[in-house]
Amino acid sequence: MIGHIGINVPDLSAAKAYYDEVMPLVDFEEFFSTAGEFSYCPVNGGRGTFLFVYQAAEDGAHSRHRAGLQHIAFMVKTRSAVDAVHARVVELGAEVLHEPRYFPEYPPPYYATFWLDPFGIMLEAVCHHDRD
Repeated sequence: MIGHIGINVPDLSAAKAYYDEVMPLVDFEEFFSTAGEFSYCPVNGGRGTFLFVYQAAEDGAHSRHRAGLQHIAFMVKTRSAVDAVHARVVELGAEVLHEPRYFPEYPPPYYATFWLDPFGIMLEAVCHHDRD
């Protein structure tokens, strides 16, 4: 199991505001926050990978097409949770790459939505169960 993933962002306070809105929808809560970083963990002490967010030390835009991080997928328990994440990120003004749907090119059932965070990092909410 992966312990944690760290991402760099160009604006830590904007990232904190954004991720504070999104992470509860994918069953994560704040782990800790300092002036130079913040992080989330699975709710209620659940098992899983933590997400750490840091202030980028160098300028430059993220690209999922270059070597490095391609995207982060968050597993949720139901298709309706995928739909709820999609609705909220649309309200937040996110660029949606794929609206919620089944992806037949992946092992079924694979119901997901993909979007970009404010810094161009591709995020995904996916349900691997055929249930609401």
